[in-house]
Amino acid sequence: MTDWTWIVPLPVVIPLFSAGLTLAMYRRPRVQPVVSVTALALVLLASVALLVLADDGPLVVDVGGWAAPVGINLVADRLSSLMLTISSAVTLCVLLYSLAQGRDDDEESAPVSIYHPTFLVLAAGVANAFLSGDLFNIYVGFEILLAASFVLITLGGTRDRIRAGTIYVVVALLSSVLFLVALAAIYAATGTVNLAQLSLRLPHIDPDVRLTLQVLLLLAFAVKAAVFPLSAWLPDSYPTAPAPVTAVFAGLLTKVGVYAIIRTQTLLFPGGRLDDVLMWAALATMVVGILGAVAQDDIKRLLSFTLVSHIGYMIFGIALSTEAGWTAAVYYVAHHITVQTALFLVVGLVERVGGSTSLTRLGGLAKLAPVLAILFFVPAMNLAGIPPLSGFLGKLGLLQAGVDAGTPLAYLLVVGSVVTSLLTLYALVKAWNKAFWQSPQDEPRPGRLPFGMVGPTAALVLVGLGLTFAAGPLYAYTERAANAFALRTTYIRAVLPDGERGEGESADVADEDARRQGADEDARTGAEP
Repeated sequence: MTDWTWIVPLPVVIPLFSAGLTLAMYRRPRVQPVVSVTALALVLLASVALLVLADDGPLVVDVGGWAAPVGINLVADRLSSLMLTISSAVTLCVLLYSLAQGRDDDEESAPVSIYHPTFLVLAAGVANAFLSGDLFNIYVGFEILLAASFVLITLGGTRDRIRAGTIYVVVALLSSVLFLVALAAIYAATGTVNLAQLSLRLPHIDPDVRLTLQVLLLLAFAVKAAVFPLSAWLPDSYPTAPAPVTAVFAGLLTKVGVYAIIRTQTLLFPGGRLDDVLMWAALATMVVGILGAVAQDDIKRLLSFTLVSHIGYMIFGIALSTEAGWTAAVYYVAHHITVQTALFLVVGLVERVGGSTSLTRLGGLAKLAPVLAILFFVPAMNLAGIPPLSGFLGKLGLLQAGVDAGTPLAYLLVVGSVVTSLLTLYALVKAWNKAFWQSPQDEPRPGRLPFGMVGPTAALVLVGLGLTFAAGPLYAYTERAANAFALRTTYIRAVLPDGERGEGESADVADEDARRQGADEDARTGAEP
């Protein structure tokens, strides 16, 4: 049998190596884009390969040859491989969009020698966070993201961007400090930060200590994921950045926080002691976020608030702590990455043609740029959850999981989800009508749509539609990923072979296998567990 584990580090190694290469070529601006595009294309190919291979079980690489739990390992399972594939496609499209924008402007609003290495480092940080099987290495991935994103968000050096970047980095550093405190406390309590080994040791420590550790991790990740009330920083930070930067931030950075919540909640804290708290946070995130969106007259800020609002859907699915909820949440994350990124790229084109993102100044764009009207309308309806698009399918899965849970709080979240979806539709239709149908206050300047910018945007719109047409296989894939969350021993056995576990830890794995087999047998026979 062929050993394919050598593919696992590539999504991290290729961008890091290419970042150094592009930095060394700072005097050759025509070569830098070739290196960057080639690197991200290779990462996409590697991610697709992992997506297929991980369906047969997790692929594990021990970095430096040091086996877990002593060394750091990279783990490609269904969840991480799916996130990698979607994020790789998004980063490649955004890079192509930004290159075309630079060519069309025929000017360097930001130093090219900085942009390409930083963008590649950002891609490496995202991949490292998704693949890491070690809490400390996830922290390293977050810090890589912080360093790269601070450079990108302040490109151009305008006053507004520096101000927004300062807010962003202060909040991110606060989250990092919380994460570091959580890491220190976890290591003090368990003697390890390896995810697989933590899943075996955490159940044996004091329940109150375990709850404290869970709260610390959730706070750190909730800031990064923009979960209310820790989301106020996002609408002020993202809209000031250049369109490609805003797009990649909106599509990916908050989802890394959501991914970390999924991974830790399902693997380390499966008991669900904080599920009710998470459900209230999900409801507040949905409602407060969408009310903020309805009140906006700037498309960028409107989309920033919808971004916050729809994080609530993902937290809702996680908080249900059922395989149905996890399945829908993972599917919704994949959907939202593509659709939200596409919308921000479209807004960049709107600003280019209309000269503004203010809905009070825009108008008549449907006549001026009908292609742009379609490119905005399709992902907007997808985000609003219009049937039969992927947004509708993801929301329907979440609603069904909530109804199946049958608790009063779950029913309240179902109602909140429907209301949020209707308000999302209202906000996006209002924006579309004002930008594309109403008569403009000022005569719009004749603008053209560079094909190099339209192409990547259309590609992401088509990817969003592809999630609809491939909904059956993709939903089945996320269902298998959710089943692996419940059967934690699949992950544990892949990372910690029998020889690397202590006697007590091996017994715990055997006990969990037995419990799972008993539950499966009860499900098949219809008996009560």
